[in-house]
Amino acid sequence: MYKDFEKVLVSKEQLAKRISELASELDKEYNGKNPLFIGILKGSVFFTADLLKALTIPCQMEFMAVSSYGKETKSNGEVKLIKDLSVPIEGRHVIIVEDIVDSGNTLSYLKRILLQRNPASIKIITLLDKPDRRKVDLKVEYIGFTIPDEFVVGYGLDYDEDYRTFDEVYILKREVYEK
Repeated sequence: MYKDFEKVLVSKEQLAKRISELASELDKEYNGKNPLFIGILKGSVFFTADLLKALTIPCQMEFMAVSSYGKETKSNGEVKLIKDLSVPIEGRHVIIVEDIVDSGNTLSYLKRILLQRNPASIKIITLLDKPDRRKVDLKVEYIGFTIPDEFVVGYGLDYDEDYRTFDEVYILKREVYEK
């Protein structure tokens, strides 16, 4: 294991199994609806790709980029829209794909913006959920794993743009980010 990691929190095998289960649920719910999956950059790229590859229904994919962390380990509460959608969503069934939900500020902001564009529906799927850190009332319809309040990296999640490309989810050692 890499020297900066405390331990593996979610293994490759656990990720693959849970993503397959989530894809099955989505296949049933969105059969015949051609949903639009909106991956939130950069963290959700691996999850979005693996999830969509596991689906059997026709669907489309888009990306948005927002920021609420900067170089911090906790959200500062201020959300900035960095990249917007390039397609209209009016009348579409939209699923926002996120890597991790903690405070809920970012997704609450995004959902408000997207609802103004009159989609047929909007739901949220996240790989990881930290309900202990929630600051806003936010419904997350699909959750991969509920995790403790630890700083995690890997499988798209980063600390200061590092560690994203590791293929498992790890708890990052405190001494790495509490310098």
